Amino acid sequence: MNIGCHVSIVQGIFNAPQRAAELGAECFQIFTRSPQGGKAPELTPEILEKFSSEMKKNKMTNFVIHTPYYINFASANNRIRYGSVSVVRDELERASLLGARYIMAHLGSAGDMAEEDATKKTSEMLEKTLDGYTGSAELLIENSAGAGKIIGATFTQINEIIENVNHPKLNGICIDTQHSFASGYDWRDFEKTLEQIDSEIGLDKIKLIHANDSMTECGSKKDRHAHIGEGLIGAKAFKKIVAFAEKQNIDMILETEHEKVMTDITLLKSFRGK
Repeated sequence: MNIGCHVSIVQGIFNAPQRAAELGAECFQIFTRSPQGGKAPELTPEILEKFSSEMKKNKMTNFVIHTPYYINFASANNRIRYGSVSVVRDELERASLLGARYIMAHLGSAGDMAEEDATKKTSEMLEKTLDGYTGSAELLIENSAGAGKIIGATFTQINEIIENVNHPKLNGICIDTQHSFASGYDWRDFEKTLEQIDSEIGLDKIKLIHANDSMTECGSKKDRHAHIGEGLIGAKAFKKIVAFAEKQNIDMILETEHEKVMTDITLLKSFRGK
């Protein structure tokens, strides 16, 4: 398994592999467009070739793409809902061109909908997203921290959505350790938490881990990342998470503040083989 972090694509997507390598990352995550909105930069044959060349030059084999923050498959607004379908499908196609293994997406908020209705609507929109898709990149659902009526705070709900959609390119999740902790999955009680996730969705569905410690307590419903070992999940739990990821060959991506992400990468690497 590889350990890496999120990196910027400022001044060109082809700069990402070197930025990751300079931080000691073995894999990385990027946005391919502004996460706040706007048109996606064109991926010309020249850009694709340069990106591929930089991947090889910096000895990177794996990278993933995070979809923009504004995705909402259960919005009451048709434009937002279908815009989300369009953007996520476009990200899948772009990921396939670039050679990314996965893209991951948050699902949005239920708003005024009941949870059951939001689950059905989200499933319906994901079916539209994947209709006719034949690219190589797979779509992962990322769990949420659970604030308000955010969709995907429980692995039970995510599993229901995956089963409803029933598409070969949607068969996995990206677990964010901080989001799950905020939703009530206590990584400090590691074996119990793993058993709970296994019973709700199956450990085989875990394809990627966002490794983030938590500024807020278990069950807080707040999305607040902390550096590894400096939050309430703690280094002891992360040693067990790394051991699990290593055994299952699951890559880990840090989303901690940039000024200390290199320290986080070094620390997670030191937990391997233990």
